[in-house]
Amino acid sequence: MTMYAPVLDGSQKAFLSCYLDNLALVERLHRLLLDVIKDEFERLNILEINSVQALLLFNIGENEVTAGELKSRGYYQGSNVSYNLKKLVELGYMHHQRSEIDRRSVRVKLTEKGRHVRGLIAELFARHSDGIEKRGLIDTSGMDEINMSLKRMERFWAEQIRYIY
Repeated sequence: MTMYAPVLDGSQKAFLSCYLDNLALVERLHRLLLDVIKDEFERLNILEINSVQALLLFNIGENEVTAGELKSRGYYQGSNVSYNLKKLVELGYMHHQRSEIDRRSVRVKLTEKGRHVRGLIAELFARHSDGIEKRGLIDTSGMDEINMSLKRMERFWAEQIRYIY
């Protein structure tokens, strides 16, 4: 029995129940990931950036990107990414430079301080990966299967958005 069972009127299929559970789980996992990063930063006494900003540093990595590129890749939404990039530049975690070709476009990349934080997140994720593997929670083929399923859902949702516009 799932938390959505009362919503179903008997004519619904088991698939809908599983789908709703998947949606809730994806949402909870995202919030938990942010909480795990927040806890790690509190432990390390890194208090000037939040977990969303730290994840942004991790996802940018060694790349030089624009806010538009991050949005188009699907990582972040509109004003959120612009605000967080601006904050990270102000705090010295990122460099920014106006494009010579299009002065409206600003390219950003990590500073040494930003790369340090990215490294801390990478270490955290490596510890988690090792812990999951050592405890036998999920093996490599299980991770691959989860990733393939989530990518198919991602593709389906992306197609739904494209068809709306």
